Amino acid sequence: MVAIQIRIRVNEGIRIKEIRVIGVNGEQIGVVPTSEALRMAKESGLDLVEVAPKANPPVCRIMNFSKYKYEQEKKERLARKKQRVIHIKEIKLKPNIEENDYQVKLRHLKKFLERGDKAKVTLIFRGREMAHTDIGINLMNRLMKDLSEVAMPERMPVLENKMMILILNPK
Repeated sequence: MVAIQIRIRVNEGIRIKEIRVIGVNGEQIGVVPTSEALRMAKESGLDLVEVAPKANPPVCRIMNFSKYKYEQEKKERLARKKQRVIHIKEIKLKPNIEENDYQVKLRHLKKFLERGDKAKVTLIFRGREMAHTDIGINLMNRLMKDLSEVAMPERMPVLENKMMILILNPK
């Protein structure tokens, strides 16, 4: 994920003649020359920070910039922490799968779904197997029935070219 860095102008970095100033407690001071606003910020021991550069005239606030920057980073960290990434795990099957192999694949699918990931089941038909797509449909229906307590199908099995695809969502 790429974080977009927005450059915030502070103190002498503000090079506009007149700005609208907001005081320490949020009160409107009004439109004043930048040099005057800088003087007011220095007197109060704080920084002059540009909060709305696109406004006409730009809006600046007298505040503690390092504290403001820390609060913004804290909000970003909290947002990243709450973010949940869903992975799609894929299992490939063939229509003539043996019972033991089926059980192993079923166990893996349950593990993925219980962990909260989506699962994509791909049933691949080769050669003459295309004549017996009903075997594949029966296999997919059996799979959906066996996984019914942990998953629900996002979309029903669809035959695309030589593959039948089923996507499962965790419950």
